[in-house]
Amino acid sequence: MAIPKKLDQSTASALRSILFSLNLPKNRMIIDLDNDTVEVDEDHNIDDLLQWAGTLTTEQAKDLQERINRNKEEDWDWD
Repeated sequence: MAIPKKLDQSTASALRSILFSLNLPKNRMIIDLDNDTVEVDEDHNIDDLLQWAGTLTTEQAKDLQERINRNKEEDWDWD
């Protein structure tokens, strides 16, 4: 289990600014510096998805479509 660390106000503000510029406006996420990734909570609404769709590369759009299709299959697989 991770232990939360308190950030000072200027550091938190600087991080928010950086993340917002990367189109990551959510308040809760996991940043993995070893893997150079950011994991955002999955509580996205349709407006978020539509906004992000305009900023995806072709490969990212393909990946998103594949994930959506897999999730639909998993949600509807009642066997």
